[in-house]
Amino acid sequence: PRACRRRARSPKSRRCRPSATSDVNAAEPVDFVHQPDPDHPGWWTWNLSDPTRYNGHGLGHVLVQREGDRSVRVRLLPEHRHSNLLDAVHGGIVLGLADISLYAAARLVLGDRILGAVTLELGNQFMGAGRIGEPLEAVTEVLHETGRMVFLRGVTMQGERMIGSFSGTLRKASQR
Repeated sequence: PRACRRRARSPKSRRCRPSATSDVNAAEPVDFVHQPDPDHPGWWTWNLSDPTRYNGHGLGHVLVQREGDRSVRVRLLPEHRHSNLLDAVHGGIVLGLADISLYAAARLVLGDRILGAVTLELGNQFMGAGRIGEPLEAVTEVLHETGRMVFLRGVTMQGERMIGSFSGTLRKASQR
């Protein structure tokens, strides 16, 4: 994503405005809508402003919440469209949530030090089937940051049940 312009594009969104109440003390990238979710107190939206791209079209409404200094919880509410033929959450949805959580964690933990990134590596171990209709969460921790890379790990959970574990590496976007 491109660097953020310092003004909001919409009075209701925080697409481009620094927020004193946000978990990030930096301007959000213009391509994201990151604002408190009125239907889920304590959670913030983490949606692309263009809902036809993968995040919105494939996963749908995504929420985020900070967990301490180095971790972020990313939540998806699985629907029928996220199911496989066994009526469980499709593995691709679990992987997609893990992938999106890598950038969400890096951005919310590191702030302006990462304005865009690509996933270089994402390894996952499935441990259980996800259930449709129950919140699916990826709890992701930033382990280490270098000048160009961010190393992360996390788990996908439904309540107390572990669905999987993952680790990943992001490469920060070049400054243009």
